[in-house]
Amino acid sequence: MSYDSVSGVRWLIDYNSGVPVYLQLVQQVQAAVASGTLRDGDQLPSVRALAEELRVNRNTVAKAWQELESEGVIENRQGAGCFVTASVTPLRRAVRTERLAAALDGVIVQAHHLQVPDDTLRSLLEERLKKFKQQREASNDD
Repeated sequence: MSYDSVSGVRWLIDYNSGVPVYLQLVQQVQAAVASGTLRDGDQLPSVRALAEELRVNRNTVAKAWQELESEGVIENRQGAGCFVTASVTPLRRAVRTERLAAALDGVIVQAHHLQVPDDTLRSLLEERLKKFKQQREASNDD
Protein backbone atom coordinates (compact mmCIF):
# COMPACT_ATOMS: atom_id res chain seq x y z
CA MET A 1 0.00 0.00 0.00
CA SER A 2 1.12 3.49 -0.74
CA TYR A 3 -0.37 6.84 0.25
CA ASP A 4 0.03 9.69 -2.20
CA SER A 5 0.14 12.98 -0.32
CA VAL A 6 -0.58 14.98 -3.48
CA SER A 7 -3.77 13.24 -4.56
CA GLY A 8 -4.80 11.82 -1.18
CA VAL A 9 -5.28 8.37 -2.72
CA ARG A 10 -4.13 5.19 -1.01
CA TRP A 11 -2.74 3.00 -3.77
CA LEU A 12 -3.22 -0.66 -2.93
CA ILE A 13 -2.06 -3.37 -5.30
CA ASP A 14 -3.12 -6.95 -4.64
CA TYR A 15 -1.09 -9.29 -6.82
CA ASN A 16 -3.15 -12.28 -5.68
CA SER A 17 -6.54 -10.87 -6.68
CA GLY A 18 -6.43 -12.03 -10.29
CA VAL A 19 -7.25 -8.46 -11.39
CA PRO A 20 -4.57 -6.88 -13.61
CA VAL A 21 -2.57 -4.16 -11.84
CA TYR A 22 -3.54 -1.49 -14.39
CA LEU A 23 -7.22 -2.29 -13.80
CA GLN A 24 -6.75 -2.05 -10.03
CA LEU A 25 -5.34 1.46 -10.55
CA VAL A 26 -8.27 2.37 -12.83
CA GLN A 27 -10.76 1.12 -10.25
CA GLN A 28 -9.03 3.00 -7.43
CA VAL A 29 -9.11 6.29 -9.34
CA GLN A 30 -12.75 5.73 -10.28
CA ALA A 31 -13.61 5.01 -6.64
CA ALA A 32 -11.69 8.07 -5.45
CA VAL A 33 -13.53 10.28 -7.95
CA ALA A 34 -16.89 8.73 -7.01
CA SER A 35 -16.25 9.22 -3.29
CA GLY A 36 -15.02 12.79 -3.72
CA THR A 37 -11.45 12.03 -2.61
CA LEU A 38 -10.40 13.19 -6.08
CA ARG A 39 -12.22 16.18 -7.55
CA ASP A 40 -12.28 18.05 -10.82
CA GLY A 41 -8.85 19.57 -11.43
CA ASP A 42 -6.92 17.34 -9.01
CA GLN A 43 -3.64 16.10 -10.41
CA LEU A 44 -2.70 12.42 -10.48
CA PRO A 45 0.87 11.34 -9.83
CA SER A 46 3.10 11.07 -12.88
CA VAL A 47 3.46 7.70 -14.56
CA ARG A 48 7.12 7.53 -13.59
CA ALA A 49 6.61 8.54 -9.95
CA LEU A 50 3.73 6.13 -9.31
CA ALA A 51 5.44 3.26 -11.14
CA GLU A 52 8.55 3.71 -9.02
CA GLU A 53 6.54 4.07 -5.82
CA LEU A 54 4.51 0.92 -6.48
CA ARG A 55 7.45 -0.92 -8.08
CA VAL A 56 5.53 -1.71 -11.25
CA ASN A 57 6.34 -1.21 -14.91
CA ARG A 58 5.71 2.32 -16.20
CA ASN A 59 3.63 0.86 -19.04
CA THR A 60 1.22 -0.51 -16.42
CA VAL A 61 0.52 2.94 -14.98
CA ALA A 62 0.46 4.49 -18.47
CA LYS A 63 -2.14 1.93 -19.55
CA ALA A 64 -4.30 2.76 -16.53
CA TRP A 65 -4.07 6.51 -17.21
CA GLN A 66 -4.91 5.92 -20.91
CA GLU A 67 -7.95 3.87 -19.91
CA LEU A 68 -9.13 6.61 -17.56
CA GLU A 69 -8.57 9.23 -20.24
CA SER A 70 -10.60 7.24 -22.77
CA GLU A 71 -13.42 7.05 -20.22
CA GLY A 72 -13.28 10.81 -19.69
CA VAL A 73 -12.33 10.51 -16.02
CA ILE A 74 -8.99 12.28 -16.50
CA GLU A 75 -7.34 14.45 -19.11
CA ASN A 76 -3.69 14.55 -20.07
CA ARG A 77 -2.39 18.10 -20.32
CA GLN A 78 0.77 18.04 -22.39
CA GLY A 79 3.75 18.90 -20.23
CA ALA A 80 1.65 19.33 -17.09
CA GLY A 81 0.38 15.85 -16.25
CA CYS A 82 -2.95 14.09 -15.81
CA PHE A 83 -5.87 15.78 -14.09
CA VAL A 84 -9.35 14.69 -13.01
CA THR A 85 -12.01 16.12 -15.27
CA ALA A 86 -15.70 16.66 -14.63
CA SER A 87 -16.65 16.74 -18.29
CA VAL A 88 -19.03 13.94 -19.17
CA THR A 89 -20.24 13.44 -22.70
CA PRO A 90 -23.22 11.20 -23.51
CA LEU A 91 -20.90 8.76 -25.30
CA ARG A 92 -18.65 8.44 -22.29
CA ARG A 93 -21.71 8.07 -20.06
CA ALA A 94 -22.96 5.24 -22.29
CA VAL A 95 -19.58 3.49 -22.12
CA ARG A 96 -19.57 3.76 -18.34
CA THR A 97 -23.12 2.41 -18.16
CA GLU A 98 -22.18 -0.56 -20.36
CA ARG A 99 -19.17 -1.34 -18.15
CA LEU A 100 -21.24 -1.10 -15.02
CA ALA A 101 -23.87 -3.39 -16.53
CA ALA A 102 -21.15 -5.92 -17.37
CA ALA A 103 -19.81 -5.77 -13.81
CA LEU A 104 -23.32 -6.26 -12.43
CA ASP A 105 -23.82 -9.22 -14.75
CA GLY A 106 -20.71 -10.76 -13.21
CA VAL A 107 -22.07 -10.19 -9.70
CA ILE A 108 -25.40 -11.75 -10.67
CA VAL A 109 -23.67 -14.83 -12.11
CA GLN A 110 -21.51 -15.13 -9.00
CA ALA A 111 -24.59 -14.82 -6.75
CA HIS A 112 -26.27 -17.55 -8.78
CA HIS A 113 -23.26 -19.85 -8.36
CA LEU A 114 -23.22 -19.14 -4.63
CA GLN A 115 -26.98 -19.81 -4.50
CA VAL A 116 -27.75 -16.35 -3.12
CA PRO A 117 -31.46 -15.59 -3.52
CA ASP A 118 -32.46 -12.48 -5.51
CA ASP A 119 -33.96 -10.80 -2.43
CA THR A 120 -30.72 -11.28 -0.49
CA LEU A 121 -28.72 -9.85 -3.40
CA ARG A 122 -31.00 -6.80 -3.57
CA SER A 123 -30.72 -6.29 0.20
CA LEU A 124 -26.95 -6.56 0.03
CA LEU A 125 -26.82 -3.98 -2.78
CA GLU A 126 -29.01 -1.58 -0.78
CA GLU A 127 -26.85 -2.09 2.30
CA ARG A 128 -23.64 -1.43 0.35
CA LEU A 129 -25.13 1.68 -1.28
CA LYS A 130 -26.07 3.07 2.14
CA LYS A 131 -22.58 2.36 3.48
CA PHE A 132 -20.99 4.04 0.45
CA LYS A 133 -23.16 7.15 0.89
CA GLN A 134 -22.29 7.34 4.58
CA GLN A 135 -18.57 7.07 3.83
CA ARG A 136 -18.85 9.69 1.11
CA GLU A 137 -20.68 12.08 3.43
CA ALA A 138 -18.11 11.48 6.15
CA SER A 139 -15.23 12.22 3.77
CA ASN A 140 -16.96 15.40 2.54
CA ASP A 141 -17.34 16.60 6.14
CA ASP A 142 -13.56 16.46 6.70
